[in-house]
Formats: sequence, C-alpha cells, structure tokens
Amino acid sequence: MQSVDRAISVMEILAQRGEAGVSEVAAEIDVHKSTAFRLLGALEARGLVEQAGERGKYRLGFGIVRLAGAVTGRIDITRQGRPICERLADELGETVNIAVLREHYAINLYQVRGPGAITAHNWVGQPTPLHATSSGKVLLAHLPAGERAELLTRAGLKKVTPHTITARTKLEKDLAEVRERGYSLTREELEIGLHAMAAPVRDRDGDVIAALSASGPAYRLTEERMHAMSPVLLKGAEEISHRMGFLG
Repeated sequence: MQSVDRAISVMEILAQRGEAGVSEVAAEIDVHKSTAFRLLGALEARGLVEQAGERGKYRLGFGIVRLAGAVTGRIDITRQGRPICERLADELGETVNIAVLREHYAINLYQVRGPGAITAHNWVGQPTPLHATSSGKVLLAHLPAGERAELLTRAGLKKVTPHTITARTKLEKDLAEVRERGYSLTREELEIGLHAMAAPVRDRDGDVIAALSASGPAYRLTEERMHAMSPVLLKGAEEISHRMGFLG
C-alpha cells in the first residue's frame, strides 16, 4: 500500500509542477533517489509518466487520458451540453437540441428554445426519422457504411413531407456532403415550414455519439443563414465534445 501511495504522490507532484527530476521527486516524498527512480520507471512503463525533453525530467504521460476516459465515458452528455445549448439558443435565437442514435431513430435528449422560437413543440424523448432530420443525418453520416445500410434497410425511407429524401443514392450523396463540410442541413424534410442544421458531438475516441442541432422557421432560418451560422454551431459541438473527453 505504501508503494501505491507513493506512486499517487509522484503523479500529484508532476501534475502540480508540470515536470520534475528524480531528486526533486525523492525529496518531495522523502525517499531515496533509487526508490524514486523505481517508482518513476514503473509509472513510465504504464505510460502514466514520460521523460521530458531534458534527460532526467519527468512529466505526466498520455496514459492518464486513458484512465480519465473511464470516467468521461460515463458523464451525462445532457448535463455537459446544457450550458452550451442555453448559450447557443440565446445567441442564435432558435431552438437548440441534443440528439443521440437509438435503434433506428434520432432521440432528442435536451432542448432549449431560443428567444425567437415561435412554437412550443417539445421534441425531447420523441423518436424522429434519421433520414428526415438534421441530427439524424449527422448520426447516419458517421456510421460505418455497412452499419448505415443495414439500419436504413430496417428503418425504411418514409416520405414524411414532399421534400423528404427517399432515394438511397440521393441520401448517400447528401451524407457525403455532411462529412465533407462538417454539418448537416434539412429543408422542410420533417415538417413543412421547418429548417434545421446539426453538427457532430464526439467522445474521447473521436466517435460521433450525438448531434447538436438548431432549428427554426424556414422563412427566417434560410439556407444562407444556416451556412452563416455553421461556425457557431460547430464550435458549440466542439465544446461539448471536449467536455466528453475528445482531445482533437
């Protein structure tokens, strides 16, 4: 137990100082230099510390990120995304949602209505078709091709409005554009008079785990305006991703 306690103390020292040498660590935890060297060697073997540019100096290693990931993976995305959603809804003036993939639907977990919202419709908890929603398109676009094909076969491409994309080749072309530009658009594909856009939220491994969307009336949230808003939405999605442990 003493060795474990000392190893933890070593990591705490490096976290506080940024980097430290064997002599500094030994003095701080009151052990012989050889003991400090063995502790640092054991931690280095596990990737928890690494040698800095200057020989003899150590700093925390990226193995710490791996351990932290076990915690960040359990963090509730709604809780992490709430302040960003509230800020974006206020900044953009539109309704902002966080949605995730569940079976063959996009499910909205959290919603904030912007000051310009003209409808009180609450999408939270409601399953929405992947191919007809901006969040769904983001989630679909980043699935492996085989998994996406299987999911779309199971879900079908129902015509929700006259503008819904129901041809598989046309949808795949649309999803390729989503991956290329980094965000999706829907124009009256789920509901007449409703436009929306969405950006991907990633976990610590870089996998897309959710979509951050903004939606509003078509007369106000025009395609031109959505493109203009995209940097703000992308930045918000990036912030939530970082809160979920994504380092990219």
